[in-house]
Amino acid sequence: MQLVLDGITKSYTKGKKRKNALEDFSLTMTEGVYGLLGPNGAGKSTLINIITGIISRDSGSIAFDDNGNSDFVSHLGFMPQGMDFYRNFTAKDYIKYIMALKKFSTDNDNEYALDILTRVNLRNDADKKIGAFSGGMKQRLGIAQAIVGNPKILIFDEPTAGLDAKERIRFRNVISSLASDKIVILATHIVTDIAYVAKTVVLMNEGKTIKTGTQEQLCSDISGKVWECRVKPDEVMDYMSRMRVSNAVSDGNKYTLRIVSDASPVENAVSVAPNLEDVCIYYFGDM
Repeated sequence: MQLVLDGITKSYTKGKKRKNALEDFSLTMTEGVYGLLGPNGAGKSTLINIITGIISRDSGSIAFDDNGNSDFVSHLGFMPQGMDFYRNFTAKDYIKYIMALKKFSTDNDNEYALDILTRVNLRNDADKKIGAFSGGMKQRLGIAQAIVGNPKILIFDEPTAGLDAKERIRFRNVISSLASDKIVILATHIVTDIAYVAKTVVLMNEGKTIKTGTQEQLCSDISGKVWECRVKPDEVMDYMSRMRVSNAVSDGNKYTLRIVSDASPVENAVSVAPNLEDVCIYYFGDM
């Protein structure tokens, strides 16, 4: 199974100037999770809206298993950013409504809806009205509606915005359980959303692809560019104003700073192994 994006470009007019929202984006995807990572305005949502057919592309092509765009859309499940729901629907009725929209039916639609809700830990809330749901429950319902009909491609746009840490972990676990036989595209500016689940990470900024690779490859690319050093408390703000500091931890007397820099920032700095957060700071600065 492959989803092939080739030379996707999209531009728009701002004032009297033409600006590229997406420039020559190409990527071949197979089963697994692909993380689109970048700051706001990087082009992530533009790319997703093109893949889902919400907006048109200026140029480039999309192919799924050697078929054209019109065929691949039928294999797609989508959870948009800031998804809204009918507050007076119960969760079960909402899933059945989505089944009707997708023209998907089974021998027992009620049981299928309950099975879908079970996968996102909402079965016990199947008869509760959505208006009474927490933000995390609504996000899980968003996942549930996306997987109705067992689509081969799943797309999630900023799916954990506003969620607490527990719900983020729950979301990642659900995504991991879906990825073995599907292409999952996860667009976010939150590093931890994809650090544990993405087999391939695409770094995007200002409509361009900066880097693509596994987390190990991306971290290897900046090997020798992440440092730790200990400084006095009254020096911390000075370091943070001059350097790319990814972390600062106090032990009561001094701070241990984690600094992303091409060269050793101070004489006593120690080189440490990079992580994905360091990679983002290296290429994007403070997201």
